Amino acid sequence: MYESRKQPPLSRARFIRRLLLHMAGAVILIVVSLGVGIVGHIRLEGLSWHDSFLNATMMLGGIGPVTLPQTDEGKLFVAFYGLYIGLVFAVAISLILAPVLHRLLHKFHWDDQVK
Repeated sequence: MYESRKQPPLSRARFIRRLLLHMAGAVILIVVSLGVGIVGHIRLEGLSWHDSFLNATMMLGGIGPVTLPQTDEGKLFVAFYGLYIGLVFAVAISLILAPVLHRLLHKFHWDDQVK
């Protein structure tokens, strides 16, 4: 997927395209994960979709649920969803930063090879 150390760095246009594709992947991952959270809150806690959306987004932001779960199933869901969404956040940030860090390191190595 990425160019090797022996290949020249990508052009600016191709790098921006790669970065946008990675960002799109991160956005899709976040939207799907929010959907899982919304559906879980609606089904297991009987919340409205407004409250479910609020809880899911607050959990993604690291703040935690606004409405505390009342059922045992809801409590388990919030616990596991909280663990899951923490990993999703880390993966999304990694997806966005990977092309930038790769390009930075690649340019350092390419400059060493060219000289």
